[in-house]
Amino acid sequence: MSTETSVPRPRLSRLKGQPMDASDAALYATLLKEAPAGIALFDTGLKCRRVNDALAAMLGVSAADLTGHRPGEVLPEETAAAFAAALDAVLADDRPITDAELAVGGRILSCSWIPARAGAAQQEAKGSATTKDKGRGKARPPKQAAWEDKPVGVVLTALDVTERRRAEEVIRRKEQRYRSLVEASSQVVWVAAADGAAIDDAPEWREITGQTPDDYAGGGWLAVVHPEDRTRIEEIWNEAVAGDRVFETGYRIRTRSGAYRHFDVRAVPIWQGDRVIEWVGANTDVTGQKEAEEMRGRLTEQLSAAALRTARLQQATSMLAEALTVAQVVQVITEVGRSAIGADYSAVALLDDDKLRLSIVTPAPPGGGEPDQARPARDDIRVSDQTVMSVAVREGRPFLAQSPTDLRLQLGGDEAELFTQHAEERAWVGLPLLAAGAPIGALRFSFKRPREITEEEKVFLEALAGQCALAVERALLFEREHKTAEELQLSLLPSDLPQLPGMVLAARYNPATRHVQVGGDWYDVFRLPDDRLAVAVGDVMGKGVRAAAGMGRVRNALRALALNDPRPAAVLSGLDRLFSATEDEEQFTTVAYAVIDPETGRGAFSNAGHPPPLLISPDADARVSTREPGTPLGWPSQRQQTSFSIETGNTVVFYSDGLVENRRRGVDAGLEELAAVATDAPPEVVGDPERLVDFLVDRMLAGYEQVDDVTVLALHVPPKSP
Repeated sequence: MSTETSVPRPRLSRLKGQPMDASDAALYATLLKEAPAGIALFDTGLKCRRVNDALAAMLGVSAADLTGHRPGEVLPEETAAAFAAALDAVLADDRPITDAELAVGGRILSCSWIPARAGAAQQEAKGSATTKDKGRGKARPPKQAAWEDKPVGVVLTALDVTERRRAEEVIRRKEQRYRSLVEASSQVVWVAAADGAAIDDAPEWREITGQTPDDYAGGGWLAVVHPEDRTRIEEIWNEAVAGDRVFETGYRIRTRSGAYRHFDVRAVPIWQGDRVIEWVGANTDVTGQKEAEEMRGRLTEQLSAAALRTARLQQATSMLAEALTVAQVVQVITEVGRSAIGADYSAVALLDDDKLRLSIVTPAPPGGGEPDQARPARDDIRVSDQTVMSVAVREGRPFLAQSPTDLRLQLGGDEAELFTQHAEERAWVGLPLLAAGAPIGALRFSFKRPREITEEEKVFLEALAGQCALAVERALLFEREHKTAEELQLSLLPSDLPQLPGMVLAARYNPATRHVQVGGDWYDVFRLPDDRLAVAVGDVMGKGVRAAAGMGRVRNALRALALNDPRPAAVLSGLDRLFSATEDEEQFTTVAYAVIDPETGRGAFSNAGHPPPLLISPDADARVSTREPGTPLGWPSQRQQTSFSIETGNTVVFYSDGLVENRRRGVDAGLEELAAVATDAPPEVVGDPERLVDFLVDRMLAGYEQVDDVTVLALHVPPKSP
């Protein structure tokens, strides 16, 4: 409760028996009956002398029940005690109590308790009398007795403020929730005028940005936006203000320390009727979120790059596994360097036997064929030289130079010496090729621009160098074996075919693997002591030295047996005995062998599991022999031989299974296709064995991947000259 002495003191003449005129009665009746506020008059004994219906309704009693009674006799105990305390205080202190709120029956009443005095009516009456006396010239000052200033009661006025207080409480709670939400979300609120200019101060914002009140009043929040963002933000803000649209974006803000932080902002127009009166914006610091997103982005990029490097390394490993020669290895490394790290040049150099020089290996051109000799390259580099690869080999670790200046600092020497191979090179990587811990060569990548090699790329390159070293070592072993086998094969295959007046011969041999000239297919043609011609075509399973050695044993044994007893059945039977005694059980070898009289074209033929010969005639369709081919060498068998005759103008073709069989075509289908291809051969091709063998090989291999060696031997009896 509060007291107030400045409130006018009501003076009620009726308490002292003074008369009330008509106007007073009307006012009194109206206040009691019509006033929305509650009104009551209590005497000094705390009895209610007058009360209107509005107050009675607020207190939950009738006016008749309250009139003539003290509050404690009618009202609830808590309400009556509040009334009595207020009445006693007013009468004792002779001071009003205003705007005291009481809770009554779930309602809230705003009450004012005012002392009531009896001298008011008398003073008013005396004032009237004085005026009349003045008219008669008898004016006298009024007198007032002391008892007239003492309170004769208390007037209570009450207003029901329940709904107002509830509304105020709702607003208060909303404000609290808003403040809590702003504080919890670390938002900083600012207000701008309808035209977008700063109006109210924003201390929280200035605490972040370090702006003074004058700074903020002059430039507002836009003054601390990052220069790179400001033009864009001003355009968006002006468009939002002009169109009365929500302003929502993000930008960087200069903080008190001078650093910049990321903020998201959302500002909305505040409407009053049909016009915007101001803008309210909220800024949220999202620096942590932005940094987390950037970190996630960097991690994602790193993981993607690592996954890509792993995939490329796996691809390189697979490609290197298929590379059989050192030139092919270099070609793979060139392609991987270009795709994986963007290298413009690459090179592989191998140490010589003395470990004193590095020899550059020229890569095999894409698609095979002979190496490109036109590409400039130094033939050899001394290990003692100051070069990228020499240092890598000497020190056994990667050598990195990210710019020409860096290269000169590390290697020294004259610039011309450093850039003799490619003058446009601007960054270099050298990697040693190590086999069993010892260097066998070096790998080199270079770039046309300065480039820093990251730690992840360095790990990738070292792994690539390890795979390259393994592939090079494997290729060196293969090339040595290949050279040995090739020399062996060349010594076993006939260098020239016999030249006969009544018969023309031609042969072709195509290896299955590019750059590999050694396999198990073979052919042989030689004269017997009686001038007949021995013809043999065979296939030893496998590739390399072992297959070449097996081929040599079979070929030499066949020649020895043929010179003793040239009959085909006898020769194959002898080979069976020799094969069973000397060769492994899993070895698989087939041979077709014939003895022919070149003068007459007559001969005998025996087959040990080899594809049947092809018969070509200018007057009929080509066909393959339908005779039983027999079993491969070493299998239990009673060898049979058949007689045949090559007519004038006809051709007999012996071949290996690589001509008719592959992954997509079976033997039976291949034999049918071979006969059809030979039938379609032009007459000029059929009459020329050299062209015929090429025609058959090209047509039968067209559209198929060659997976096996192909051997073709054609014997043609030309027409007699007229």
